[in-house]
Amino acid sequence: MPVAGDLPSIRAHRVAVLALAGVYPFELGIPSRIFGATDGLYEVLTCSVDGRPVRTAADFSIAVEHGPEVLRTADTVVIASFAPSPSVAELLVPRLPEPIAAAFRLIRPGTRLVSICTGAFVLAAAGLLDGRPATTHWQAAEQFRGLFPKVDLDPDVLFVDDGDILTSAGAASGIDVFLHLLRKDHGSEVANGAARRCVVPPWRDGGQAQYIEAPVPRTMRDGTAATRQWALAHLHEPLALADLAEHARMSLRTFARRFTDEVGMSPGRWIVQQRLARARHLLESSDLPVDDIAGQVGFATGTSLRQHLHAAIGVSPLAYRRTFRAGR
Repeated sequence: MPVAGDLPSIRAHRVAVLALAGVYPFELGIPSRIFGATDGLYEVLTCSVDGRPVRTAADFSIAVEHGPEVLRTADTVVIASFAPSPSVAELLVPRLPEPIAAAFRLIRPGTRLVSICTGAFVLAAAGLLDGRPATTHWQAAEQFRGLFPKVDLDPDVLFVDDGDILTSAGAASGIDVFLHLLRKDHGSEVANGAARRCVVPPWRDGGQAQYIEAPVPRTMRDGTAATRQWALAHLHEPLALADLAEHARMSLRTFARRFTDEVGMSPGRWIVQQRLARARHLLESSDLPVDDIAGQVGFATGTSLRQHLHAAIGVSPLAYRRTFRAGR
């Protein structure tokens, strides 16, 4: 009869983070920080293409512990972002430089690939994004399109999940995509727990549009943040644009304009996103029937929830629940 000590241990999911010349130190550390907040579910290893120290976009270099050989054993490979400056112009090209191409050849077929910001240039240069949806930093979108016209680039989102390849936008969107991976791999409870440990929101509203340079609102007290917070506490109730504008003490037109400027989407679209986010959490973490979940998050019927969820992510509520329960 086996005893506890005889039980096989579950191997942690191995994540290899590839640091390239000009890497941003902040983005390089995101995978370790987020995955490290899960009590051993992941093992994060940082490597370079030759095992040597890597110069960063800051005023220091980083000595990594591993060379490209760790890419052979990785379950997920992360391409950290780098500064798109003349000093690393060799990375912003239609084809991979040979040292990087050689490192990529070590990656096993089927390995999950994730890029942060300009890391998408590397995936695209490797030919891995042709005909697929992807994103990168909005400031690099024009250059990206010029180099990789076959990629279906969407510069308005925080990240794109295309199954085995995920791309994210600038800097902190790396946090968004890795929390999304935690949610995808292990469910909302694990992702939310990691977010709490790192003192970041489990998910953010809107896309990159809210961060593109635009005139600053005159004063913060004229904003819509307080009304958004109020709406989150009343998602189960009918929420018309007039209700939101009344709470903000603005005219309908002024409220709609300021809301869109701040969030990057219309109030109606934002409300639907918040209801879907809450519905997804309940699908993952509870056994409530779909109709009950619909009522709790503010959709009039279960049919309405099904339609909105399918339009957003292409699956039914029950299929979504099965996927995340299986992942856990």
